[in-house]
Amino acid sequence: MATYVLVPGGWHGGWAFDAVARRLEDAGHEVVALTLSGLDGGPAAGVNLDRHIADVVAAIETATGPVVLAAHSYGGMVIAGAADRAPSRVAALVFVDAYVPDDGDSVWSLTIPRYHDFFIAGAAADGLTCAPPPHLDARCRPHPLATFVQAIRLTGAWRRVGTKIHVAATGWEGNPFVELNERLRADPAWRTHHIDCAHDVPRLAPAALADILLDAAPLRQGDHDADT
Repeated sequence: MATYVLVPGGWHGGWAFDAVARRLEDAGHEVVALTLSGLDGGPAAGVNLDRHIADVVAAIETATGPVVLAAHSYGGMVIAGAADRAPSRVAALVFVDAYVPDDGDSVWSLTIPRYHDFFIAGAAADGLTCAPPPHLDARCRPHPLATFVQAIRLTGAWRRVGTKIHVAATGWEGNPFVELNERLRADPAWRTHHIDCAHDVPRLAPAALADILLDAAPLRQGDHDADT
């Protein structure tokens, strides 16, 4: 049995993975679907990327068995940082239409101009949080702006995780993650997948995503130990 730690994208909470989590639990796995600090009803002041990484590290440290870290969109920054801090506890990393950063990157440095516009417009009210774009689910919450602009600090230890997977959603025009997916496809350290849907993969294609996640789980504890 693996423990899946699921990290949502910007503005979202753990509820975004509800349908995926049910499938993983039905297969006998433990699931922790996180709602990150500042998006959980608590104060957003002072919440930055480091704080979100710490949220995930805490979940890893309390997990039983091998951990599969999976994240959507912005959450790719977070799981890369968490795995960099605790690589021996992570059996697999799954980036779902998500950023895959190098040391010094931020969401701001990696994203496309259209999202720069979203961030600036969304932060107009208080300069601290970014309001969700109007087309998103009503449960979405303002996102701490510092998490989008803080540069990540990585030692490279996260690359030692044995299984690294990137999933690109091919059903939306201008998806910047498709090009990233193509680059990673040429790297033997990565496995890549395409899902034909728009960006919100966990909610639009939960069955297809759950199948990919289940395939990422080590078959037994020994498989995880061999990778680390």
